[in-house]
Amino acid sequence: MDYSAANTELWGIIINSGILAGMLLLSNVVLRKIKFIQKLLIPTSVLAGFLLLVLRELNVLPISMEFMEMVTYHAIAIGFIATSLRVPNDKDDEFKKELVGAKSGAVIIGAYFVQGIIGVAITVLLSYTLCPGLFKAAGILLPMGFGQGPGQANNVGTSYETGYGFVGGQAFGLSVAAAGYLSACTVGVIYQAILRKKNKITVKDHKALSGSVTIDTFQADDEIPISQSIDRLSIQVALVIGIYFLTYLVSWGITSALSAYAPGLGNTLNSLIWGFNFIIGSLLAIVCRTVFNKLRKVKVMTRQYQNNYLLNRISGLAFDFMIICGIASIDISNMKGLWIPFIAMAVAGCLATLFYLKWVCKKVYPNYYYEGFFSMFGMLTGTISSGILLVREIDPNFDTPAANNLVTGSSFGILMGAPVLLLVGLAPQSDAMLYLVVGIMAAYLALLMLFVCKVKSLKKKKKA
Repeated sequence: MDYSAANTELWGIIINSGILAGMLLLSNVVLRKIKFIQKLLIPTSVLAGFLLLVLRELNVLPISMEFMEMVTYHAIAIGFIATSLRVPNDKDDEFKKELVGAKSGAVIIGAYFVQGIIGVAITVLLSYTLCPGLFKAAGILLPMGFGQGPGQANNVGTSYETGYGFVGGQAFGLSVAAAGYLSACTVGVIYQAILRKKNKITVKDHKALSGSVTIDTFQADDEIPISQSIDRLSIQVALVIGIYFLTYLVSWGITSALSAYAPGLGNTLNSLIWGFNFIIGSLLAIVCRTVFNKLRKVKVMTRQYQNNYLLNRISGLAFDFMIICGIASIDISNMKGLWIPFIAMAVAGCLATLFYLKWVCKKVYPNYYYEGFFSMFGMLTGTISSGILLVREIDPNFDTPAANNLVTGSSFGILMGAPVLLLVGLAPQSDAMLYLVVGIMAAYLALLMLFVCKVKSLKKKKKA
C-alpha cells in the first residue's frame, strides 16, 4: 500500500476530519474572546458550520461535500443511539406519575405537526401565486429543519430531490435548518431580554459553573470498574457501533423484503427507511437497554455496562459534527428560485413555534413555565444544545426539570412520532395525498393536545 500523500483514499478522511476539528476549535476561541458573539448564545458547532460554509463558498478552505454528507447522515443515528442507551434515573417517580415525560413528547411531536401544517400551507399558497411550479410538499421540510435539525433535513431534502424531482431540495432543507438555529439564538435571546425588562424573568450569572464531574456522576455502584482490562469508553463505543450495525441489518432486511414482496410500497418507503434509520437505531437501543435491565434483574448480567456520562459525550460529539457538516454542506447555488418560500417558511415557522409553545407550555409546565418554554423553543427551532443554552440563562443550576424534559420528551417523541415516517413518504405522492397528510397531521395534533390538556396523572385515587 502507498502510505504517501498521493493516496487520497488513505488520507482523505484525516484531512477532512482535521478541517472540521480546526473549525470547531477556532469557533470555540471566537466565542470565548468576542463578547458580542458570545452574547448571541450561538452554539460552537453552529458557528463552526457557518464559518466553514463561508470559507467553502469563497474557495478558501475546500472540503469534500460527499464526506460532510456522510458525516451528517451517520452522526445523527450514532447520537440518537447513544442517547437512547442511557440508563434512566429511577429516582424521579413523581415525574413519571405526572406524565411530564410523555406530555413533553406530545409537545415535541405537536410542534412538528404545527410546523408541518404551516409549511405546507405556505408552499401550496405560493405554488398558486408567486412561485408557480413550486414543489408543494416542500413545506414538510419545515419541521424536518426546525424540529429535527440539519441531519434529517438533509436526508428528507435529498430524498425529495432524487426521488420526486424537487430541484434544490437538499439545500432548501439545510437552509431551513440553519434558519431554525438563527431563530433559537436570536429570537430566543431577544424574547428573554423583553421579559427581563418586564421583570418576568431574571437572567442569572452562571460563570461560576465549572461542569466538574464527581464519582457519582461518572460511575454507578454496579458499573464495570475502571481497573478492568478493557477501557470503559471502548465498551460504550462498541455498544453504540454494534447497535448501529444491527440497525443497518434491520433496515436492509425491511427494504429487501419490501422490494421483493411489495415493490410499489417499497418504492415509497425504502428511501425513507434509510433516511429515518436513526429512529430504528433508537428503538433498537431502547430494546437492548430493556434486555440488559432484565438480565441484571435475574442475575444473568452482574454489571451495568452503560455509562451515562460517556454516552452523553459520544452523543455530544456526534451531534456537534453533524451540525457542522449539515450547515457547511448547504449549496447556496441550488437555492435559486427558492428564496421566497424559504424566507416565508423561516419567519412563519419561528412565529408559529413561539406562539404554540407559549400556549402549551403553560399547560404542561405550570410551575416552571418560562424554563419549560425556553428549553422547548430552543430545541424545536435548533437542537437540544440550543435548548440547554437558553434555559441555562434563567436556570443555570438546572433546579427545574426543564433540561431533563428535553431528554425524556425526546424518548417519548420517538415512539409518538413513528407515524411521521409514513406521512413524510406519502406527502409528495400527489396533491390529494398531500392534503390527506395535512388532515392526518391536524387530527393527530388534536389528539396530542387532548392528551396534554385532559390527562392529569397516573396517581391512583385513595379509597375513602
